[in-house]
Amino acid sequence: MRFILHFLQQNKLLTSGIILFLLICLISAMQPILINALIGDLNPMEVGAFPIFESPTPAHPLGTDRYGRDVTALLLLGLRYSLSIGLLAGIVSTIIGTVVGLITGFYGGWIDNILRSATDMILVIPTLPLLITLSTYLKGMDVVSMALLLAAFSWPFSARTIRAQVLSLRERSYIDLARASGMGKAEIIFQEIMPNLLPYLGVSLAASIVGAILAEFGLEVIGLGPGNIATLGLMINWAIGWGSMTLGKWALIAAPAGVLILIFLSLNLINIGLEQTFNPRLKGTTGL
Repeated sequence: MRFILHFLQQNKLLTSGIILFLLICLISAMQPILINALIGDLNPMEVGAFPIFESPTPAHPLGTDRYGRDVTALLLLGLRYSLSIGLLAGIVSTIIGTVVGLITGFYGGWIDNILRSATDMILVIPTLPLLITLSTYLKGMDVVSMALLLAAFSWPFSARTIRAQVLSLRERSYIDLARASGMGKAEIIFQEIMPNLLPYLGVSLAASIVGAILAEFGLEVIGLGPGNIATLGLMINWAIGWGSMTLGKWALIAAPAGVLILIFLSLNLINIGLEQTFNPRLKGTTGL
């Protein structure tokens, strides 16, 4: 515990990013309680619960939207759904990328050739047009299906990063010593290589979450994605469709956009902090 505290004290960017991200996750986890405190037992998606386009008041801190729904309650709901999609997609893509990267980097040979070719093929596919096409035909998507769809096209980036690290690690002297001592390949992977990959997995996970949230946001803004789920991207899509900027209702766009910026900021601070700590070329900037 002392080591972790000392480590966090030495890297202010990483510490700030973790604190901000945990705060966002805490607000997301408390979403049912916070919504109940704001609007009682009402469903945040219920139409006509309040007057339409109401300006911010103590009762409605961000006002109401075109259908008389409390924007603050919708924002809390959207935060939970967007964060859930990003976290699930990031975790799944990182797991797939780690497995593929470990296998290709450690075993090499024909396995490496096949999996690396498959990874490169997915990387050169224009992802956005394909996601748009699939989103059009996949009706009734929920959080899980949306997250899995995004993860299916984002794991190659993790796979290439992990593969490069494994190729470097497997040539270290302690790996040769492990082989000489009679350790099996599985033991070497999980006992010797995996612990040294943890910092890179953290960077990969943070980047995957950012990419997934950004992709979900882009799909929602252009009117695709799970329309029955009030994500932050869908809130911005609604606001644009209602002409909220023309009406002077800036909160309808500024609120979800601001929350997205905070999420990206926290994850990028974590990403930069991990890079500064474990990248030898950047260690001199850790104290920033």
